[in-house]
Amino acid sequence: MNIVVCLKQVPETVDVKIDPQSGNIVKTGIKNVINPLDTYALEEGVRFKERFGGKVTVLSMGPPQVADTLKEAISLGADEAILLSDNAFEGGDTWATAFTLSAAINKLGQYDLVICGRQAVDAATGQVGPQLAEMLKIPAVTNVNKIEEIADGGMRVRRMTDEGQAVIQISLPAVITVTKEINVPRLPSLRSIVKSRSAVIPVWGLKELGLDTSKVGLAGSFTQVVKLFRPERTRKTTRLQGELKEQVDLLIETLRTGGLV
Repeated sequence: MNIVVCLKQVPETVDVKIDPQSGNIVKTGIKNVINPLDTYALEEGVRFKERFGGKVTVLSMGPPQVADTLKEAISLGADEAILLSDNAFEGGDTWATAFTLSAAINKLGQYDLVICGRQAVDAATGQVGPQLAEMLKIPAVTNVNKIEEIADGGMRVRRMTDEGQAVIQISLPAVITVTKEINVPRLPSLRSIVKSRSAVIPVWGLKELGLDTSKVGLAGSFTQVVKLFRPERTRKTTRLQGELKEQVDLLIETLRTGGLV
């Protein structure tokens, strides 16, 4: 099987800082890593290859430094990786991102399955996978936590829902987004790490993909981030005086009248 895995590079921090002047996330001094949920997508792709043969191709869109993340993906079992990088791609929303990824997948040619993480930990929209399937005109199943069977040009998967779990049969090729329950990602071996350092990461831009500038990046986006900011946190406390019973009565009355915030 030919598997395509879509990865995103994200900051390795929960303490996101925002420049008060520009309103942009401060990225200097922050280490970038593979989006944690995408590591499960990569592991599942590598397991498919080990079971059925074929190859795993990793795609990621971003600045030139994303090449380091793609080399890490190779150390984890991917056969090849391609970086989608061009100034024209900057500022794209999920739609423009999915459009660019779909163009790259079509350029790759034959593929059987596209795997994405359920969502990225920075934006957490979960939209790119389904949008990608729509543009490729193939089926999609989100929140997959188990592959039950692959046979006769199709696959049966189990996905998480708000009510529990659902089992779905889909034809291939298809797009699936996976949750962390689907597997346990492997650690790279020393040999694979050394080998990945010499890997050549091709870069595809606007010219290589044959795309119009009006369809990608900010120009091709239906939404845009106008401003990022941290919400101000305010706390109001009320101290209850008196004996315990008096405090309980006062608390009940305060809650009833909405006086305690």
